[in-house]
Amino acid sequence: MAKQARAMILAVTFAVSLCGPGSGAMAQIAALATGPEPALGDPMPERILTLRHGVRVSADIPFSTIAGYRPITLDLYRPAKAARPLPLVIYVHGGGWMGGHTRQSGAFSDFTAVLADLSARGYVVASLEYRLSGEAPFPAAIDDVRSAIRFLKAHAGRYGIHPGHVAIWGGSAGGQLSALAALDCGRAPTGADQNNAGQSDCVQAAVGWYGVYDFATMPPAAIPRAENQYLDCMKDACPPDRIAAASPAAHVDAKDPPMLLIHGTDDRTVPVTQSQELAGKLVAAKVPVTLEIIPAVGHSWIGADAAATRAASLRALDLTFRFFDTHLKGDQ
Repeated sequence: MAKQARAMILAVTFAVSLCGPGSGAMAQIAALATGPEPALGDPMPERILTLRHGVRVSADIPFSTIAGYRPITLDLYRPAKAARPLPLVIYVHGGGWMGGHTRQSGAFSDFTAVLADLSARGYVVASLEYRLSGEAPFPAAIDDVRSAIRFLKAHAGRYGIHPGHVAIWGGSAGGQLSALAALDCGRAPTGADQNNAGQSDCVQAAVGWYGVYDFATMPPAAIPRAENQYLDCMKDACPPDRIAAASPAAHVDAKDPPMLLIHGTDDRTVPVTQSQELAGKLVAAKVPVTLEIIPAVGHSWIGADAAATRAASLRALDLTFRFFDTHLKGDQ
Protein backbone atom coordinates (compact mmCIF):
# COMPACT_ATOMS: atom_id res chain seq x y z
CA MET A 1 0.00 0.00 0.00
CA ALA A 2 1.29 3.46 -0.91
CA LYS A 3 2.64 5.70 1.84
CA GLN A 4 -0.21 8.17 1.39
CA ALA A 5 -2.79 5.43 1.88
CA ARG A 6 -1.06 4.15 5.02
CA ALA A 7 -1.14 7.68 6.45
CA MET A 8 -4.90 8.10 6.04
CA ILE A 9 -6.77 8.34 9.32
CA LEU A 10 -9.58 5.83 8.92
CA ALA A 11 -12.12 4.11 11.07
CA VAL A 12 -13.44 0.91 9.49
CA THR A 13 -16.00 -1.41 11.07
CA PHE A 14 -15.35 -4.68 12.86
CA ALA A 15 -12.32 -4.53 15.21
CA VAL A 16 -9.95 -2.75 12.85
CA SER A 17 -10.49 0.95 13.66
CA LEU A 18 -7.35 3.07 13.43
CA CYS A 19 -6.77 5.84 15.97
CA GLY A 20 -5.66 9.31 14.92
CA PRO A 21 -6.50 13.02 14.94
CA GLY A 22 -9.80 12.43 13.13
CA SER A 23 -10.91 9.61 15.42
CA GLY A 24 -14.14 10.37 17.28
CA ALA A 25 -15.08 13.18 14.90
CA MET A 26 -18.59 11.80 14.40
CA ALA A 27 -19.50 12.22 18.07
CA GLN A 28 -18.02 15.72 18.18
CA ILE A 29 -19.90 16.83 15.07
CA ALA A 30 -23.14 15.27 16.29
CA ALA A 31 -22.84 17.24 19.52
CA LEU A 32 -22.09 20.40 17.56
CA ALA A 33 -25.12 19.93 15.33
CA THR A 34 -27.47 19.60 18.30
CA GLY A 35 -25.95 22.38 20.40
CA PRO A 36 -27.42 25.77 21.34
CA GLU A 37 -29.03 27.79 18.59
CA PRO A 38 -26.64 30.36 17.06
CA ALA A 39 -27.31 34.06 17.26
CA LEU A 40 -29.90 35.44 14.88
CA GLY A 41 -29.02 37.80 12.06
CA ASP A 42 -26.84 35.63 9.84
CA PRO A 43 -28.91 34.10 7.01
CA MET A 44 -26.58 31.05 7.09
CA PRO A 45 -25.72 30.61 10.78
CA GLU A 46 -22.97 28.09 11.50
CA ARG A 47 -21.80 26.07 14.44
CA ILE A 48 -18.08 25.52 13.91
CA LEU A 49 -15.84 22.86 15.42
CA THR A 50 -12.08 22.71 14.88
CA LEU A 51 -10.70 19.17 14.91
CA ARG A 52 -7.27 18.41 16.27
CA HIS A 53 -5.61 18.27 12.87
CA GLY A 54 -6.73 21.77 11.93
CA VAL A 55 -9.91 21.06 10.00
CA ARG A 56 -12.93 23.21 10.80
CA VAL A 57 -16.35 21.56 10.55
CA SER A 58 -19.58 23.52 10.10
CA ALA A 59 -22.51 21.20 10.82
CA ASP A 60 -25.97 21.23 9.26
CA ILE A 61 -25.74 24.34 7.08
CA PRO A 62 -29.16 24.75 5.38
CA PHE A 63 -28.71 25.06 1.62
CA SER A 64 -32.29 24.54 0.43
CA THR A 65 -35.65 25.37 2.01
CA ILE A 66 -38.70 24.19 0.10
CA ALA A 67 -42.23 24.76 1.39
CA GLY A 68 -43.64 21.58 2.90
CA TYR A 69 -40.26 19.92 3.49
CA ARG A 70 -37.59 19.97 6.17
CA PRO A 71 -34.61 22.26 5.49
CA ILE A 72 -31.99 20.36 3.47
CA THR A 73 -28.53 20.68 5.00
CA LEU A 74 -24.87 19.93 4.48
CA ASP A 75 -21.77 19.53 6.63
CA LEU A 76 -18.72 21.51 5.51
CA TYR A 77 -15.08 20.62 6.25
CA ARG A 78 -12.37 23.24 5.68
CA PRO A 79 -8.69 23.53 6.59
CA ALA A 80 -8.45 26.19 9.29
CA LYS A 81 -5.58 27.91 7.51
CA ALA A 82 -5.79 28.24 3.72
CA ALA A 83 -3.82 30.83 1.75
CA ARG A 84 -6.09 30.63 -1.30
CA PRO A 85 -9.46 29.24 -2.41
CA LEU A 86 -9.43 25.45 -2.40
CA PRO A 87 -10.95 22.78 -4.64
CA LEU A 88 -14.34 21.50 -3.53
CA VAL A 89 -15.32 17.83 -3.16
CA ILE A 90 -19.01 17.09 -2.66
CA TYR A 91 -19.96 13.77 -1.05
CA VAL A 92 -23.44 12.26 -1.56
CA HIS A 93 -24.41 9.49 0.86
CA GLY A 94 -26.02 6.17 -0.01
CA GLY A 95 -28.86 4.27 1.64
CA GLY A 96 -31.09 3.05 -1.17
CA TRP A 97 -32.50 6.57 -1.61
CA MET A 98 -34.55 5.71 1.52
CA GLY A 99 -32.06 6.36 4.34
CA GLY A 100 -28.51 7.34 5.18
CA HIS A 101 -27.01 10.63 6.28
CA THR A 102 -24.09 12.98 5.80
CA ARG A 103 -21.79 11.22 8.28
CA GLN A 104 -22.12 7.65 7.04
CA SER A 105 -20.65 5.47 4.30
CA GLY A 106 -20.78 1.70 4.11
CA ALA A 107 -18.16 -0.05 6.23
CA PHE A 108 -16.70 3.06 7.85
CA SER A 109 -17.58 3.45 11.52
CA ASP A 110 -16.43 7.11 11.59
CA PHE A 111 -16.76 8.43 8.06
CA THR A 112 -16.49 12.00 9.33
CA ALA A 113 -12.82 11.23 10.06
CA VAL A 114 -12.36 10.22 6.43
CA LEU A 115 -13.95 13.46 5.20
CA ALA A 116 -11.80 15.47 7.61
CA ASP A 117 -8.68 13.69 6.33
CA LEU A 118 -9.59 14.57 2.76
CA SER A 119 -10.07 18.21 3.76
CA ALA A 120 -6.68 18.22 5.49
CA ARG A 121 -5.12 17.36 2.11
CA GLY A 122 -6.19 20.79 0.84
CA TYR A 123 -9.90 20.60 0.02
CA VAL A 124 -13.19 22.04 1.09
CA VAL A 125 -15.44 19.00 1.54
CA ALA A 126 -19.24 19.17 1.63
CA SER A 127 -21.36 16.18 2.66
CA LEU A 128 -24.99 16.59 1.58
CA GLU A 129 -28.44 15.66 2.74
CA TYR A 130 -31.20 15.31 0.13
CA ARG A 131 -34.89 14.45 0.18
CA LEU A 132 -35.29 10.71 0.63
CA SER A 133 -37.70 8.70 -1.49
CA GLY A 134 -40.23 8.47 1.35
CA GLU A 135 -40.35 12.27 1.38
CA ALA A 136 -40.40 12.85 -2.37
CA PRO A 137 -39.54 10.53 -5.30
CA PHE A 138 -37.31 11.21 -8.30
CA PRO A 139 -36.32 13.85 -9.31
CA ALA A 140 -36.38 15.45 -5.83
CA ALA A 141 -33.03 14.01 -4.67
CA ILE A 142 -31.11 15.02 -7.79
CA ASP A 143 -32.76 18.45 -7.69
CA ASP A 144 -31.38 18.84 -4.16
CA VAL A 145 -27.88 17.76 -5.23
CA ARG A 146 -27.92 20.31 -8.04
CA SER A 147 -29.21 22.99 -5.63
CA ALA A 148 -26.29 22.23 -3.33
CA ILE A 149 -23.76 22.62 -6.14
CA ARG A 150 -25.22 25.99 -7.08
CA PHE A 151 -25.38 27.08 -3.42
CA LEU A 152 -21.75 26.21 -2.76
CA LYS A 153 -20.57 28.00 -5.88
CA ALA A 154 -22.68 31.05 -5.05
CA HIS A 155 -21.04 31.22 -1.61
CA ALA A 156 -17.55 30.27 -2.78
CA GLY A 157 -16.06 33.44 -1.32
CA ARG A 158 -17.53 32.82 2.11
CA TYR A 159 -16.37 29.20 2.24
CA GLY A 160 -12.98 29.55 0.54
CA ILE A 161 -13.95 27.48 -2.51
CA HIS A 162 -12.46 27.60 -5.99
CA PRO A 163 -15.70 27.30 -8.02
CA GLY A 164 -13.90 26.07 -11.13
CA HIS A 165 -12.39 23.05 -9.34
CA VAL A 166 -15.30 20.94 -8.13
CA ALA A 167 -15.75 17.17 -7.92
CA ILE A 168 -18.67 15.03 -6.78
CA TRP A 169 -18.45 11.60 -5.15
CA GLY A 170 -20.91 9.08 -3.79
CA GLY A 171 -21.55 5.43 -3.06
CA SER A 172 -24.51 3.21 -4.00
CA ALA A 173 -27.57 5.50 -4.26
CA GLY A 174 -25.14 8.38 -3.77
CA GLY A 175 -23.09 6.99 -6.64
CA GLN A 176 -26.15 7.17 -8.88
CA LEU A 177 -26.89 10.74 -7.79
CA SER A 178 -23.26 11.83 -8.16
CA ALA A 179 -22.94 10.33 -11.62
CA LEU A 180 -26.26 11.81 -12.73
CA ALA A 181 -25.23 15.25 -11.47
CA ALA A 182 -21.93 14.98 -13.36
CA LEU A 183 -23.35 13.62 -16.63
CA ASP A 184 -26.59 15.63 -16.85
CA CYS A 185 -25.90 19.27 -16.05
CA GLY A 186 -25.79 22.75 -17.48
CA ARG A 187 -29.50 23.51 -17.82
CA ALA A 188 -31.62 26.08 -16.01
CA PRO A 189 -32.88 24.79 -12.63
CA THR A 190 -36.06 22.74 -12.95
CA GLY A 191 -36.76 21.77 -9.32
CA ALA A 192 -38.75 23.57 -6.62
CA ASP A 193 -35.59 25.38 -5.45
CA GLN A 194 -34.38 27.58 -8.28
CA ASN A 195 -32.10 29.77 -6.19
CA ASN A 196 -28.64 30.69 -7.48
CA ALA A 197 -29.82 30.06 -11.04
CA GLY A 198 -26.85 31.99 -12.38
CA GLN A 199 -24.44 29.34 -11.09
CA SER A 200 -23.54 26.30 -13.16
CA ASP A 201 -24.39 22.93 -11.64
CA CYS A 202 -21.62 21.21 -13.64
CA VAL A 203 -18.52 19.71 -12.01
CA GLN A 204 -15.00 18.98 -13.21
CA ALA A 205 -14.66 15.36 -12.00
CA ALA A 206 -16.78 12.58 -10.49
CA VAL A 207 -16.29 9.36 -8.51
CA GLY A 208 -18.82 6.57 -8.18
CA TRP A 209 -18.56 3.69 -5.73
CA TYR A 210 -20.79 0.67 -6.55
CA GLY A 211 -23.54 2.88 -8.01
CA VAL A 212 -26.68 2.20 -10.01
CA TYR A 213 -26.04 3.74 -13.40
CA ASP A 214 -28.73 2.24 -15.64
CA PHE A 215 -32.10 1.30 -14.15
CA ALA A 216 -33.08 -0.40 -17.41
CA THR A 217 -30.34 -3.03 -17.02
CA MET A 218 -30.49 -3.55 -13.25
CA PRO A 219 -31.47 -7.18 -12.48
CA PRO A 220 -35.12 -7.44 -11.37
CA ALA A 221 -34.26 -9.09 -8.03
CA ALA A 222 -31.49 -6.68 -6.98
CA ILE A 223 -33.14 -3.82 -5.03
CA PRO A 224 -36.75 -3.67 -6.33
CA ARG A 225 -38.36 -1.94 -3.33
CA ALA A 226 -35.76 0.80 -3.23
CA GLU A 227 -35.89 1.32 -7.00
CA ASN A 228 -39.69 1.36 -7.15
CA GLN A 229 -40.01 3.85 -4.29
CA TYR A 230 -37.31 6.12 -5.74
CA LEU A 231 -38.74 6.04 -9.27
CA ASP A 232 -42.33 6.24 -7.94
CA CYS A 233 -43.45 3.40 -10.18
CA MET A 234 -43.01 -0.34 -10.56
CA LYS A 235 -39.90 -0.47 -12.69
CA ASP A 236 -41.37 -2.82 -15.30
CA ALA A 237 -44.24 -0.35 -15.71
CA CYS A 238 -42.23 2.89 -15.55
CA PRO A 239 -42.32 5.11 -18.62
CA PRO A 240 -39.06 4.65 -20.57
CA ASP A 241 -38.33 8.37 -20.43
CA ARG A 242 -38.48 8.29 -16.61
CA ILE A 243 -36.10 5.31 -16.48
CA ALA A 244 -33.72 7.14 -18.82
CA ALA A 245 -33.95 10.44 -16.94
CA ALA A 246 -32.81 8.75 -13.72
CA SER A 247 -30.06 6.67 -15.38
CA PRO A 248 -26.62 8.31 -15.63
CA ALA A 249 -25.67 5.97 -18.48
CA ALA A 250 -28.41 7.51 -20.62
CA HIS A 251 -26.77 10.96 -20.43
CA VAL A 252 -23.21 10.20 -21.56
CA ASP A 253 -21.71 12.53 -24.14
CA ALA A 254 -18.31 13.90 -25.11
CA LYS A 255 -18.65 16.94 -22.81
CA ASP A 256 -18.69 14.86 -19.62
CA PRO A 257 -15.99 15.26 -16.96
CA PRO A 258 -13.39 12.60 -16.08
CA MET A 259 -14.80 9.80 -13.94
CA LEU A 260 -13.48 7.14 -11.58
CA LEU A 261 -15.72 4.10 -11.08
CA ILE A 262 -14.91 1.52 -8.39
CA HIS A 263 -16.87 -1.68 -7.76
CA GLY A 264 -16.48 -5.06 -6.06
CA THR A 265 -16.66 -8.29 -8.02
CA ASP A 266 -18.96 -9.92 -5.46
CA ASP A 267 -21.53 -7.14 -5.12
CA ARG A 268 -24.98 -8.75 -4.84
CA THR A 269 -26.81 -5.47 -4.23
CA VAL A 270 -25.65 -3.57 -7.31
CA PRO A 271 -23.88 -5.85 -9.81
CA VAL A 272 -20.43 -4.89 -11.07
CA THR A 273 -21.88 -4.81 -14.59
CA GLN A 274 -23.40 -1.42 -13.74
CA SER A 275 -19.96 0.17 -13.50
CA GLN A 276 -18.64 -1.81 -16.46
CA GLU A 277 -21.54 -0.66 -18.63
CA LEU A 278 -21.12 3.01 -17.73
CA ALA A 279 -17.36 2.83 -18.24
CA GLY A 280 -17.91 1.35 -21.70
CA LYS A 281 -20.23 4.18 -22.69
CA LEU A 282 -17.78 6.80 -21.41
CA VAL A 283 -14.94 5.18 -23.37
CA ALA A 284 -17.10 5.17 -26.51
CA ALA A 285 -17.79 8.88 -26.01
CA LYS A 286 -14.05 9.51 -25.49
CA VAL A 287 -14.58 10.70 -21.91
CA PRO A 288 -11.61 9.98 -19.59
CA VAL A 289 -12.66 7.17 -17.26
CA THR A 290 -10.88 4.81 -14.88
CA LEU A 291 -12.65 1.58 -13.94
CA GLU A 292 -11.28 -0.24 -10.89
CA ILE A 293 -12.72 -3.64 -10.01
CA ILE A 294 -11.79 -4.86 -6.51
CA PRO A 295 -11.84 -8.66 -6.29
CA ALA A 296 -13.65 -10.70 -3.64
CA VAL A 297 -15.59 -7.87 -1.99
CA GLY A 298 -19.24 -6.93 -2.14
CA HIS A 299 -21.34 -3.85 -1.58
CA SER A 300 -19.86 -1.27 0.82
CA TRP A 301 -16.44 -3.00 0.43
CA ILE A 302 -17.54 -5.87 2.70
CA GLY A 303 -15.18 -8.79 2.28
CA ALA A 304 -14.88 -12.28 3.75
CA ASP A 305 -13.32 -10.91 6.94
CA ALA A 306 -12.26 -7.69 8.63
CA ALA A 307 -8.87 -7.66 6.90
CA ALA A 308 -10.44 -7.94 3.44
CA THR A 309 -12.92 -5.18 4.21
CA ARG A 310 -10.17 -2.92 5.53
CA ALA A 311 -7.91 -3.56 2.52
CA ALA A 312 -10.69 -2.85 0.02
CA SER A 313 -11.75 0.31 1.86
CA LEU A 314 -8.18 1.61 1.93
CA ARG A 315 -7.70 0.82 -1.74
CA ALA A 316 -10.89 2.62 -2.75
CA LEU A 317 -9.97 5.68 -0.68
CA ASP A 318 -6.42 5.81 -1.99
CA LEU A 319 -7.64 5.68 -5.61
CA THR A 320 -10.33 8.27 -4.92
CA PHE A 321 -8.07 10.76 -3.15
CA ARG A 322 -5.38 10.43 -5.84
CA PHE A 323 -8.05 11.01 -8.51
CA PHE A 324 -9.08 14.27 -6.83
CA ASP A 325 -5.46 15.39 -6.61
CA THR A 326 -4.97 14.70 -10.31
CA HIS A 327 -8.10 16.43 -11.57
CA LEU A 328 -8.65 19.28 -9.11
CA LYS A 329 -5.25 20.56 -8.04
CA GLY A 330 -3.80 21.66 -11.37
CA ASP A 331 -3.92 25.31 -12.52
CA GLN A 332 -5.37 26.66 -9.27
